[in-house]
Amino acid sequence: MPTDRLHDLLAAELDALAERGTAKRDEPVITRALPPAGGRGPRVQLAGQGERPFLKMNSNGYLGLTHRPELARAEEEAVAAFGAGPAAVRFISGTYEPHVRLEERLARFHGREAGMIFSSAYATVVSLLVPLITAETAVISDELNHNCIINAIRLTRPKSKEVYKHLDLGGLERKLAEAAGQAKRAVVVTDGIFSMRGDHAPLPEIFALARRFDERFPENVLVVVDDSHGVGAFGKTGRGTEEQTGSGPADLLVATLGKALGVNGGYAVGSRTILHYLRETSPMYIYSNPITVGEAAAALAALDILDSPEGLRLLEHLRAMTARFQQGLARLGFETIPGGHPVVPLLVRDTAKTRALVAHLKQNGILATGLSYPVVPRGDEEIRFQINASHTPADVDEVLAALASFAGR
Repeated sequence: MPTDRLHDLLAAELDALAERGTAKRDEPVITRALPPAGGRGPRVQLAGQGERPFLKMNSNGYLGLTHRPELARAEEEAVAAFGAGPAAVRFISGTYEPHVRLEERLARFHGREAGMIFSSAYATVVSLLVPLITAETAVISDELNHNCIINAIRLTRPKSKEVYKHLDLGGLERKLAEAAGQAKRAVVVTDGIFSMRGDHAPLPEIFALARRFDERFPENVLVVVDDSHGVGAFGKTGRGTEEQTGSGPADLLVATLGKALGVNGGYAVGSRTILHYLRETSPMYIYSNPITVGEAAAALAALDILDSPEGLRLLEHLRAMTARFQQGLARLGFETIPGGHPVVPLLVRDTAKTRALVAHLKQNGILATGLSYPVVPRGDEEIRFQINASHTPADVDEVLAALASFAGR
């Protein structure tokens, strides 16, 4: 069949993406991971860059667990015992003992009745919100929530869809008041850590509002928190924004195995009844294969590390390196958003300058992610730095020196 006219249309759209600076076609290809050496943390080599090492300042692996031998060993042993892949969806024959043990372990880690794993945190959010948002539901969302929440809500047909300004508790209160008496159920959904900025939701206040309005909704106010960037990176023991803020538990907590825990997959924890309902209704749980048995075993090993004295040591070092970098940015006169999370944004507020700074960093052997309009609002262009527990003081100082040389040009 001819596709020439479609090709022309799509090529024009790709050109427009490139013109706006949002195209992702130039993905760096990592050809080799280099271990720590000489007081410096891990480096990577890239296709087309020879043997030159690069420092990753754009990794979600906040605890630096990906290359831990405990994870590799657990995955290898599980693959040897069960095979490389599940070869079926869960309800047919794709549920293995490590899947069940992981769900139980996640529930205990977060103090919940039950846990449920998915292929990714994105799939988790979509598979939770779509079944839980009915035609008699008001769904209320922070304007800076992750793309997975935005797209999940787009797939639903609720009574109303409401968005409140970022962290605006007054706006959330007004949305709940407007929905009361109109909808049977309210679903309030928020990120725990907002991934572009590193700031966090005021969970105690959000939960208090939900409790205050709960009696005005016959089917309750349900609070869903996606803390994919928080779990393993925030809070004294790495239990995320709930722990950091002392909020107590959300009705449903979503997080990932693919960031701080260093593996792959997503999960939710909550009440046994809600998760049982979701196992019967969540499309990406019912019709998609789970993570591999090897990944489940590696995630169990990662949880064992996090929930141990070694995990506390890693978290303490992560906090120290984050503070060192934030203090360095302040000394150099760069604008950032204060906070204790290892996502540290450098606010550039100009698209061309953001691109130039990303290029300068790469020339100096440092990989960082620039975020420009329309990924972020115009005027909020930034470099998103992500500190990892595998970074050393020398690594942090190397990045600060590169930034200083750019500022001095």
